[in-house]
Amino acid sequence: MRFSIIIPVYNRPQEVDELLESLCHQTIKDFEVVVVEDGSTEKCDTVCEKYKDRLALSYHFKPNSGPGPSRNFGAERSQGEYLIILDSDVIVPENYLETVQHELNREPCDAFGGPDRAHASFTPIQKAINYSMTSFFTTGGIRGGKKKMDKFYPRSFNLGIRKNVYEALGGFAPMRYGEDIDLSTRIFNGGYSCRLFPEAFVYHKRRVKFNSFFRQVKHSGEARIVLKDKYPETFKLVHILPAAFVVGNVLLVLACLVHLILAFILTGRFSWWALLWLAPILLYAMMVFVDSLIKNKNLKVALLSVPAAYCQLFGYGLGFIGAFFRKKRSSQTEKS
Repeated sequence: MRFSIIIPVYNRPQEVDELLESLCHQTIKDFEVVVVEDGSTEKCDTVCEKYKDRLALSYHFKPNSGPGPSRNFGAERSQGEYLIILDSDVIVPENYLETVQHELNREPCDAFGGPDRAHASFTPIQKAINYSMTSFFTTGGIRGGKKKMDKFYPRSFNLGIRKNVYEALGGFAPMRYGEDIDLSTRIFNGGYSCRLFPEAFVYHKRRVKFNSFFRQVKHSGEARIVLKDKYPETFKLVHILPAAFVVGNVLLVLACLVHLILAFILTGRFSWWALLWLAPILLYAMMVFVDSLIKNKNLKVALLSVPAAYCQLFGYGLGFIGAFFRKKRSSQTEKS
C-alpha cells in the first residue's frame, strides 16, 4: 500500500463525515484511512462505521493528548509507504491522490505538502477567513501558495512524508501548537528533501467564528516564540510583521485620540484633521476589501475579509508579543 491517510479528530463528527465522503471519490484507490479520536465527547465512531464498506478504514479511540501525539498514534498503526496527514476540517478534491502520485513519480522526495483553498459551499465567514490566511496583505504569502520559495514548510492540514523518515525523526513533538513547523524544520535539518506540490490542494474549512479564529492564530503567534528559541535559524523578519502591525495600529489610534483631546482643550472644537491619523488604517482596510472582492467576486465575503484580516494579524501579533514578554520575564526571573 502506498498511502496511509492519518486523520486526528476532536469533537468534529460532521467534518469527518464530509472528509471521508470526499475520500471515497478519489481516482486512486491504493490507500488506507486511519482515524484517531483524541478523547472526544462527540465521537465519530458511527460516522466511520458508515464508510467501512467503501474505504480501507480503521478507527481508534484514545485519551486526549493533542493533535501531534494523535498523529503519531495513527502512524504507528499504518501500513503505507507514505503518510499523508490531514486535518479533520478539510475536504479533498477527487484527483488529490492522483496529483500527489504524479508529483512523486515526476520527482521523488521525502516529504511534501500542498496549499489550501475555500470550497464554493463554504460560508462567507469561512471564505473570508480563508482569504486572510492566504492573502498577500496578511501573512498568507508564506503558507505554501507560492511556487517559488527557498524552503517550503508543510503544514499539518496537508502534509505528506515517507513513513521511514517519519519514524527516523520520531514523528511530531509533544507540542500543543507549532508542532507542524517543528517537524518540517527537523525534516530539513535531517537532510531530507521536501517539496511543495502546488496542485495538491485541499479545501480547508478553518473556523466558523471570528473569536475561535482569533484564538487559533493567537496560539500560532505564541508558538512562533517557542520555535524561535528552538530553531533560531528559522526566524525571519516576516514573523515580526503582525506584531509591528498591532503596535502601529495602536499608536495611530492613540495619536488620533491625543490630537482630538488637545484640539478640544485648546479650541473647544472637534478637529477633523485628527482623523488623518487613521488614514493608513482605512487605506489598508480598503486594499483588503478590493483585493478580496476581485478574488472572491462576492461583496459580503469582501466586507468580512476586512475584520478577518485584522483578526488574523492582531491575533498572531498579540500572541507573539505576549509570549515574547513572558519569555523575557521568565529569563530575568531565572537570572535573579
